[in-house]
Amino acid sequence: MATITEEYKRLNAELHERSERYGTSGAATRNEVRQVSDWGRKRILDYGCGKCTLSKALGPAYQVTNYDPCIKGLDTAPEPHPVVVCGDVLEHVEPECLADVLADLRRLTTDCIFARMALTPSTQTLSDGRNAHLILESPEWWVEQFTKAGFVVEQVKPAERTKHTTWLVAH
Repeated sequence: MATITEEYKRLNAELHERSERYGTSGAATRNEVRQVSDWGRKRILDYGCGKCTLSKALGPAYQVTNYDPCIKGLDTAPEPHPVVVCGDVLEHVEPECLADVLADLRRLTTDCIFARMALTPSTQTLSDGRNAHLILESPEWWVEQFTKAGFVVEQVKPAERTKHTTWLVAH
């Protein structure tokens, strides 16, 4: 299973160091995450946590495990959790690795997953010149990918409400 190549890991680690804003969108999903975690009763895995802004926004009452393969100290492969959060991560995945990332998310999710995906280009650029968002697809396409990976999608936020992101909850 290849969830990320070494070269792409290096490019992302460099962008995390170069940009204070890269990897900081986690706090934006705190209200949805509070609900899917049964208000903190269920342990949460923040998959692709970046600068850990989700766990900081939720506070100490929530049991959050931060995981990011591109950040030293947060790159240890995680164990399964009842709730997995993957916020503003999947659009950064190398297209050839997406099926493996979704399989890894399926392995790690024991109850439900909350995933939020950007639908528009990033304001960030990798040092090789590519836009940081490698996958830009519709909400329907993302539902299809999650379904193919074995998830049952329960709820989707349509792109019409905000044209920049979509999110879904799946079991």
